[in-house]
Amino acid sequence: MSHRGKPMSELGLQTLSDRLRNTLSIGEEDNGVNVNKPDFRELDLGSPVSPLRTRTGGLTTNTATTATSSSSSSSGSVSGCSTAGVHLNPPRKSDSNNNSHSGELSSCSVESSPSATRNFKPGHTRTDSGGSHQLIYAGGSVNSPAVNVLPTGNICPSGRILKTGMSSRSTKTDVLGSGTGNYGHGSILRGGPTSKPCVMTDSRPINYSRGLMVGGESVKRTGTCNNNDPEELKRMGNENYRKGNFAEALSFYSKAIAISPGNAPYHFNRAAALMGLRELAEAVRECEEAIRLDPGYTRAHHRLGSLLLSLGQVENARKHLCYPGCQPDAVELQKLQTVENHLNKCSDARRVGDWRNTLREVDAAIASGADASPQLCACRAEALLKLHRLDDAILAMSNIPKFEPSTGKIFGMLFEAYIFFVRAQIELASGRFENALTAIEKAGKLDPRNVEILVMLNNVRLVGRARARGNDLFKSERFTEACSAYGEGLRLDPFNSILYCNRAACWFKLGQWQLSVDDCNQALCIQPNYIKALLRRAASNFKLERWDEAVRDYELLRKELPNDNEVAESLFHAQVALKKSRGEEVYNLKFGGEVESVSGLEQFRAAISSPSASVVHFKAASNLQCKRISPFLDTLCTRYPSINFLKVDIEESPGIAHVENVNIVPTFKIYRKGSRVKEMVCPSPEVLESSVRHYSI
Repeated sequence: MSHRGKPMSELGLQTLSDRLRNTLSIGEEDNGVNVNKPDFRELDLGSPVSPLRTRTGGLTTNTATTATSSSSSSSGSVSGCSTAGVHLNPPRKSDSNNNSHSGELSSCSVESSPSATRNFKPGHTRTDSGGSHQLIYAGGSVNSPAVNVLPTGNICPSGRILKTGMSSRSTKTDVLGSGTGNYGHGSILRGGPTSKPCVMTDSRPINYSRGLMVGGESVKRTGTCNNNDPEELKRMGNENYRKGNFAEALSFYSKAIAISPGNAPYHFNRAAALMGLRELAEAVRECEEAIRLDPGYTRAHHRLGSLLLSLGQVENARKHLCYPGCQPDAVELQKLQTVENHLNKCSDARRVGDWRNTLREVDAAIASGADASPQLCACRAEALLKLHRLDDAILAMSNIPKFEPSTGKIFGMLFEAYIFFVRAQIELASGRFENALTAIEKAGKLDPRNVEILVMLNNVRLVGRARARGNDLFKSERFTEACSAYGEGLRLDPFNSILYCNRAACWFKLGQWQLSVDDCNQALCIQPNYIKALLRRAASNFKLERWDEAVRDYELLRKELPNDNEVAESLFHAQVALKKSRGEEVYNLKFGGEVESVSGLEQFRAAISSPSASVVHFKAASNLQCKRISPFLDTLCTRYPSINFLKVDIEESPGIAHVENVNIVPTFKIYRKGSRVKEMVCPSPEVLESSVRHYSI
C-alpha cells in the first residue's frame, strides 16, 4: 500500500506506537528513590580522681534518540520513546511543563521492530534528503549507525534510493563516509574496508545498535561501552541503576559528566545514584548543579526538595518542592507539612523543658520523613540526656548521620552549632570536661550571638574549674573543702553524676556514710550503670552494716566485674555478715577456697552438713564432659566464696555414688544442712551458675 506525500514519521507507526506505548519507562518515580574517658572505671574507693580498673534486576534495552549536533545537552522537553529518529509517542503536556530532558532517567528504550519497515517499498523517493526522518530498508541489512548518531546525508553517491536486490549484485561493501564531499555526515560509500567504522568529523566514534537495517547484513551488539560517548555512558549508567548497581551507575554518570560537564540531566542522574548509596550530601550538590545549569529544571527541584526534607531542612525543602510555576508533588508536600507540624510541637515542648514530649515529637518527625537529619538525631540525644538516659543519649549521638555545614536554624541555633551544643552536654555528663569545653567553644564560634550557647559556655567553664579545684583539694586530704568545691559545681550543673560521685568519696573519707549513700543514689539516678558510684554505695552500706543492701550492690558489681578479686572478697564478707545477722551458724568459711575432693562416705556426710550451701560435683576422670566443666567449677568457687564446692569421683568412691544413687556424670547436687535441695544432671554452665547464685545467700 502506497503512502505518497506523507512524511516517514507517519508511515507504519500507528500500530507500532500502540505496541510500544506500554514499554519500559524510566522516571524518577521508578528509580527506587523516594524523592580523656570518664573517671568511673577505677576500683579505689578513696579517690574521685583516678578511674576504676576496667573491664532490582531490570530489563536491558537499547535507547534510540534523535541525532543532533549536541546529543548530550538538555534538548527540548520530550521524554517519550523514540526509535529510528521518529518520536513514537507524542510529548505529554505534563512533560513539557515539567521541563524534561532527553538525557535524564525518564526515557523509554526499545528495539526496532520489522513492522517499522512494512509500509515502505523499494523505489520510494525521499522528499527531504537532509531531514530528520530515518530511512529503513526492507531488502536486507548492513552496518547501521549508532542509536545516538544517525546518518543524515545521501544514501548512495547518485542520491537515488537503492532497490531491492541491488546490494547482492555489488562486490563492494558499503561503509560510512567521513562526511567529506557532497555526501554529508554518515553517507554510505561504495567500497572500502569493512573492518573499521569511519570516524565522524566531530572525532567521536560511532556506536552501533541492534535493529537498524540498511543494505545487506546486520551488526551484532558487542555489549561494550564507548567511554568517549557521554550518551553511551549515560545509557550504561541507566542499565546499572535499574539493576540496583548504584556504585557502577555512579561511575558511568561521573564519566559522562567528565566529558560533558554542562549537561544538567547527567548531574540529575548522578544524584539518583548517590541517593541509592545514601550519599545524600553529595546528591544535594549534584541537584544544585543541575539547577544551576538549568534553573527551570522542575524534576531537579523536586528531587532536591525531597533530599532536603530527608535532611530535616524544612524551609529549604519548601522552596524547591513549591517552586514557582510548577505543580508540587502531593505526597512530598504532605510529608513536608507533617514533619513541620511535629517540629513545631517539638520546639514548644523543648522550650518549656517537657523532655518526654520533646522526645515523642522528634521521633515522630524522623518517622515522618526527616530520617537523615543530623539535627533531629542530636535533638533526640538531648532529650534522652535530660531524661537521665545517658547511655541511650551517647548511643543516639554516635548514630548521627554524616553531615556538612549547611544554612538554617533549629531551636534558634545554626544547624552545625546545635550539634556541638548537644555534644558538649553529653561530654560534660560523662565526665569528659575537656571535651565538653572544646565542643561548646566550637558551637560558640559558629553561632556567637546565641544566648543558650553563651550561657552553657560559661557554665562549662565554671563547672570544669570547680571539679578541678575539688580534685586538688581531695588530693591534699582537705575533704571538707573538696565537698564545698564539688557542691559549687553541682549548683551550676545539678545533673552531673560525676560531681555527685566525687562528693560521695569526700563524705566517705569524713565518715559521713549516709551522705555518701545519698550522693551515690543521685549519681545512679542520673547514670544507672555508673560502676564507681555503685561501688562506693556498697562500701558505705557495708560501713552502715546494711548487709542486705551491701550484698545486693556487690552482687551487681560481680556481674559487671566478674574477675575482680577485691569485689569478690567484699561480697564474701558481706554474705558472711548477713548470715550472722540472721542467726545462722557460720564456721570454717574462708575466702578464696578451692574445690575440695571427697573420697570417704563419713567425710562426705560431714562436708554437706554445713549450714551454708554445698555444691557437690559427681564426676568420672574418664568422662569428657566432666573434664570440660571442671574448670568452670573452679571459676564458680572464686565467684561465690560463701558456697562450699566439693567433688566426688564415682569410680574411686563407688560407695558414695551408690548411697546418692548417681549413675550418670556429670551430676551436680546442692545440699544445705545435710539435706539435698537441688539436683542437676549434665547441666549447662549457665544453668549451673544460676542455681549456685540462688543458694549463695
